[in-house]
Amino acid sequence: TTTTTSSSSPNYKKKEGPINKDVLGKSTWNLLHSMSAWYPEKPSKEDEMYMTSFIEALGRFYPCTYCAHDFRGELHKSPPRTKSRKELCIWLCEQHNIVNQKLHKPQFPCDLNSLDQRWRNKKEG
Repeated sequence: TTTTTSSSSPNYKKKEGPINKDVLGKSTWNLLHSMSAWYPEKPSKEDEMYMTSFIEALGRFYPCTYCAHDFRGELHKSPPRTKSRKELCIWLCEQHNIVNQKLHKPQFPCDLNSLDQRWRNKKEG
């Protein structure tokens, strides 16, 4: 699938990449949850700005066109909450659950303790 619009538009010309969208999705969620788990407890204004920009960039450049479009819609409804690690972790979990619901996948508990057990305190192996 190819979408063609101007290069300054969020829907710039894209092709679905060679990576399977399920693999891409799982990898992306792993990255995002790991980033939020190690986000500062009390971020600076600069940290907040960079994290918000990073998340918004996913909605613009994500290599799955319809996933990116859907994510932009969710960002419009619920902008990233970047005032604290806890807020970001919970917001991201809620976003993940929105996607999982659409894909008929299981929901994750979004309390910080559960999220930390999975993304911050998990032992290697």
